[in-house]
Amino acid sequence: MDLLLIVGIFILLAILVVVLVFLSYYNRIIRLENRIDNSWAQIDVQLKRRADLIPNLMETVKGYMKHEREVLENVTKARSALMTAKTPQENIDADNMLTGALKSLFAVSENYPDLKANQNFLNLQDELTHTEDKIAYARQHFNDSVLQFNNTIETFPGIIFARRMGKKEREMLKIPEANRELPKVQF
Repeated sequence: MDLLLIVGIFILLAILVVVLVFLSYYNRIIRLENRIDNSWAQIDVQLKRRADLIPNLMETVKGYMKHEREVLENVTKARSALMTAKTPQENIDADNMLTGALKSLFAVSENYPDLKANQNFLNLQDELTHTEDKIAYARQHFNDSVLQFNNTIETFPGIIFARRMGKKEREMLKIPEANRELPKVQF
């Protein structure tokens, strides 16, 4: 009888350990998913902030760059695409387009000494630079969160629980090769 009691207690303890491990991994996976969602929301906030700064920058620049119409139109189109993006992928694509357009705008602005000296332009350029830094940090945080989530659901024993929960690997943000090049500025 004593042996049967000991085996019963051992089985109950083993079941309890399995349940506790499952609950622990379930909660961990949910927390990591929430962190990814929050990280994406932070990126979205910074992209909106940048998009809100652009009309002011454009108004400042328009008076100086009357014959640089194509550059201004590209910035306007890219901003519009960012504001109407519905999915994270559309948001990423529009953001990449806007980043390229802004690089072109600042490269072209080098040809206008009066514009480069304009205090409004300098302030807006500074604000955009700070916003770009915040976007870069938010992207890094997002990718760190995705890495932690992916590591959790792809390693043992997390993979067992993730499969049961129907969780799949998340994709990190990547900058397309075309946007990695620095604009050429000539003096």
